[in-house]
Amino acid sequence: MSNLANLAGRTAIVTGASRGIGRELALALAANGCNVVVAAKTTEPQPTLPGTIHTVAEEVEQLGAQALPFQLDVRDDKKIQDCVDTTMKEFGRVDYLINNAGALWWKPIEETPMFRYDLINGINSRASFALAAACLPHMREAGYGHIVNQSPPIELDKLAGMTAYYISKFGMTLGALGIAQEYKGKGVAANSIWVSRAWYLLSSCWFDLILVLFYYCAAQHID
Repeated sequence: MSNLANLAGRTAIVTGASRGIGRELALALAANGCNVVVAAKTTEPQPTLPGTIHTVAEEVEQLGAQALPFQLDVRDDKKIQDCVDTTMKEFGRVDYLINNAGALWWKPIEETPMFRYDLINGINSRASFALAAACLPHMREAGYGHIVNQSPPIELDKLAGMTAYYISKFGMTLGALGIAQEYKGKGVAANSIWVSRAWYLLSSCWFDLILVLFYYCAAQHID
């Protein structure tokens, strides 16, 4: 488990945190002292998908951090606001938001029904925007905050065969860029980070990078 930064007293909301990359990020943050809101849909174990918000919350607490399991469907605006409000009530702050929850659809345009287009855009670009919008007033008031969207650099030569998917993911990237511009000078930072699955499986460097981003901005208090 990475131990690179002192994030004691900080609080992070991590979406899609019941398993996979989201779980690993939650545990990496906890190992560095950060309280974690474990936000995801799964509350009961499933035969084919291990992990729930409660099991990950237990793991966070075993690392010495505080955890708040919160059942969240990122397509539900009311639940998003409830998540942020509950975080503020429990911890009094929201320092970090990691928009990790995501939906995949790697098909060409003619094989993309509109309900699927709406689904991936709702979970990817729209939800990350809505979560950021709910967190940003608290970050601005505190003069500190950092938002990370798991989304790719905008490379237009990659669109073919996955146009709908990249529309949804590029929207997340533009969201991070927009936050960085709108909140420049206010102590709030935003980044998008993207790695191949192969690199994720082979290395923990990605988690270390996010921790370094948080630590550096906290130490320098930059935007």
